[in-house]
Amino acid sequence: MLGRAAPPAQDAATLPPVADILPHSGQMVLLDRVVSVGEDDLCAEVVIRPDSMFCDGTAVGAWVGIEYMAQAIAAHAGWLARRRGDAVKVGFLLGSRKYEAGVPAFDVGSVLHVHAHRALQGDNGLGAFECRIDAGGNTVATATVTVFQPDNVNEFLSGGTAV
Repeated sequence: MLGRAAPPAQDAATLPPVADILPHSGQMVLLDRVVSVGEDDLCAEVVIRPDSMFCDGTAVGAWVGIEYMAQAIAAHAGWLARRRGDAVKVGFLLGSRKYEAGVPAFDVGSVLHVHAHRALQGDNGLGAFECRIDAGGNTVATATVTVFQPDNVNEFLSGGTAV
């Protein structure tokens, strides 16, 4: 809306646990915490441990970075939903454009900061996010990620609505 300032970004001290704003559970919650979030942006943290999902004991393949990005986007959507008083809903990763990783893997002990910036959002639930993963002060992966969040996931999955 014109003439209306966006609400300030929220910092980690006042955020709910990441598992509360993700439509995932158990070991499939790959993000450790949300560092900051605002109307169009979210930064999440992932610490790579020997027992991290997809870890071979020494590292997590950089290909998992796309899932870290998708979960950061989902956490952003979940945070927005909770702020509106709505339930956290399931969304779908449609794809990515130019996922580029500058490292083959994320080593145990690495602290990753996963950034998602909402570039486009349609009224039909389609969205595009510019994402990056930083580690040790360097950007180690980037992508544009496209997502879809239907109004009613059960209706969508049964073929009742189209994209």
